[in-house]
Amino acid sequence: MHSLIAQCPACGAKNNIPLAKQHLSPRCGRCKLPLALHGQALPVPLSDSNFAPFIGGAPLPLVVDFYSPSCGPCRMLAPVLDRLAGRFWGRAIIAKLDTSRNPASAGRHQIRGVPTLLFFKNSQPVDQIVGAIPEPQLIQRVEALCG
Repeated sequence: MHSLIAQCPACGAKNNIPLAKQHLSPRCGRCKLPLALHGQALPVPLSDSNFAPFIGGAPLPLVVDFYSPSCGPCRMLAPVLDRLAGRFWGRAIIAKLDTSRNPASAGRHQIRGVPTLLFFKNSQPVDQIVGAIPEPQLIQRVEALCG
């Protein structure tokens, strides 16, 4: 899934929002009113080809989950990151990169184990977490990034 469906609260139209553009203040295609995606936003899937441009152009603080689909802790962390994407919509972007399919970006950032979360502000890495941590601690770290 590389998009989400957001229903406009004003006119009821269903809008297809690409995940890579959900942070760009989407508007309803019918009535043109802004769509708030609080609670609906999902992590943005990144790849080696779009990683650097996305990080460089991110208008908000960014958390990137470097993961592998075969990693147990990564699978446990995935629903937490889904919730955080919705919770922090408009304040931070949550993204994910599959290291098994995109080794160049992982290597460039010296990712040695998964899950690893890199926190970016103004396109620069400012924090890192290696391993899965409890959701309340992760929320605190993202709050600090946004603050």
